Amino acid sequence: MEWSTLSTEIAQPGAYMLKSELIEKIAEQNPHLYERDVEAISNAILDTITTALARGDRVELRGFGGFPVKKREARTGRNPRNGAEVAVSEKVVPVFKTSRDMHHRLNPRDS
Repeated sequence: MEWSTLSTEIAQPGAYMLKSELIEKIAEQNPHLYERDVEAISNAILDTITTALARGDRVELRGFGGFPVKKREARTGRNPRNGAEVAVSEKVVPVFKTSRDMHHRLNPRDS
């Protein structure tokens, strides 16, 4: 299934889709699959992406976007309640960058 078949609706600002709603929608569009099978497939995909990111690998889904990991250096932060300095440890965080195709679908006037 292509990403373009998942939704033809324009997203409303502030709207979001839960994982259960995504599974339900995919199951509706593929009546030959049971919802529990769609859920198992979705979980397998997400677990594989999570494992790859934990290893420090970049995950790229053509036509959708990429998930590189970035390293944030250790720094000194401030507690917002009292202004006290707090040591913030080094972190590795996933980021998301849309593909060119996804960017054009989300921003059709930029084309």
